[in-house]
Amino acid sequence: MHSHELLREVIQKTSVKQIASDLNLSQSMIYKWAESDDGEGSGAVNPLDRIEQLIRSTQDRRLVQWICERAGGFFILNPKTNKPHPEYLIPATNEIVQEFADLLSVIALTAADNHITHKEAKQIRARWEELKSVTEGFVACCEEGNFTPLKDKSQPKA
Repeated sequence: MHSHELLREVIQKTSVKQIASDLNLSQSMIYKWAESDDGEGSGAVNPLDRIEQLIRSTQDRRLVQWICERAGGFFILNPKTNKPHPEYLIPATNEIVQEFADLLSVIALTAADNHITHKEAKQIRARWEELKSVTEGFVACCEEGNFTPLKDKSQPKA
C-alpha cells in the first residue's frame, strides 16, 4: 500500500478539519497528502514519505522505534530468510529460553530491593526488547519454514 492510499483511508475515518486544525495546516494540504504525487495527481509529498526518506537516509532504526513507542507499541525487525534448515531449530529454541532467563535475571536483580530505578527499568526494557526480537525472528522462520537466518547466526564469526 502506498502512503497516500493509507492516508486516504485514514482521513475517510476521521475529520480532515480536525487533522488540519491539530497540525495547523490547511484542509487542502491534508487532502493533497492523500493524492498520488507521481506526476499524474496533484498530491504533495506527505509526512509518511518523508519519514521513509529520513529512515532510508540515516539507516537509523531508532527513528522507527521512537514512532512505535509514541503509538504505544514497539518495532521488531523482520528477519531475512533464504533456504530451510530445520536442524537449527533446537539451538534457536535454546536461544529464546536463554534470552528469557536473562530477562528474568535482570528483573530479579533490579527488584531485589523492592525499588526499581529509572536506570534499572531501562535495563529491563533493553532485555525485553532483545527477547522480543529473538522470538520474532524465530517465529518468522517457523512461519516460512526457513531457518537459514538461525543457522547463519549460530556460525562462529571469523
